[in-house]
Amino acid sequence: MVCEKAAVGRGASHLPPFGKDGEYAAINSMLDQINSCLDHLEEKNDYLHACLKELLESNRQTRLEFQQQSEQQNMEADMQGPQPPV
Repeated sequence: MVCEKAAVGRGASHLPPFGKDGEYAAINSMLDQINSCLDHLEEKNDYLHACLKELLESNRQTRLEFQQQSEQQNMEADMQGPQPPV
């Protein structure tokens, strides 16, 4: 690693002729790997986003059903009138 840093620090003219192509190939390979990782993260993000939207909609529906049941129970209790103490 020290040799690579020193060679880069001195300038590309000190690299052997195959070094430039090798460096470009290595950089391209790293960029391809990064791109692949970013694509994978984007897919995961899209999947999680879809799951969270589904969960949110499910929670909304459950909350609405609970509110409707609660309102219906309150109306039924109001129709029956006050209950005598036990």
